[in-house]
Amino acid sequence: MAGAPLTYHQRVAGEKRSAIIAAASRLFARDGYGNTSLARIAEAADVSTATLFKQFPTKADLFEVIVADFWGRESAPPPLPSPADPGSGLEALGRQYTELLRRPGMVGLHRMVIAEAPRFPELARIQFDLGKEPFFERVHAYITAAAEQGALRVPNATIAATQFLGMISNVVFWPKLLLVEWDPAEDTVSEAVTGAVTMMLATYGARASVSSLR
Repeated sequence: MAGAPLTYHQRVAGEKRSAIIAAASRLFARDGYGNTSLARIAEAADVSTATLFKQFPTKADLFEVIVADFWGRESAPPPLPSPADPGSGLEALGRQYTELLRRPGMVGLHRMVIAEAPRFPELARIQFDLGKEPFFERVHAYITAAAEQGALRVPNATIAATQFLGMISNVVFWPKLLLVEWDPAEDTVSEAVTGAVTMMLATYGARASVSSLR
């Protein structure tokens, strides 16, 4: 029975933490990072400022958690696909990437970071370090492993990973930053991934000609 009160308090603390994160996400997206104080976030989350400061001493700490949540960093990523079959492996990674990019609020998060970066450059660094870079490193590691097994012929894994993710995001995500109505259909998203995989294999596949790699 001694553990029951602790479990209750943990549950309440978790609920308050979720409320704080949700309120901060809404206010950051609506009013901007610079115009949103921790006091306003506490009020919107219906918690005391003491409770908020206990969990998030600074606004940057809170923003880090929001970014990690958007990019799925709260849970361990799935294992990398088998590097022996780069067609299937890149397809799986590409679909994981589209799922991340299409999460509700992801576009708003990027818009806010871009708008606030001149005044708060740490936001861009947090977004890069906790968001884009970890997934990029997964793709880089996969391409490197496939090259080591001879399934791909890649002179520069960094460039190859950048090309692969860029081909997908340029269809699925980046136009949305400027065009509010941009909402590619599921078959378009699927074609973007399949097309990126096809071009990667045509360029870097084990059967690609040597001249195509120069």
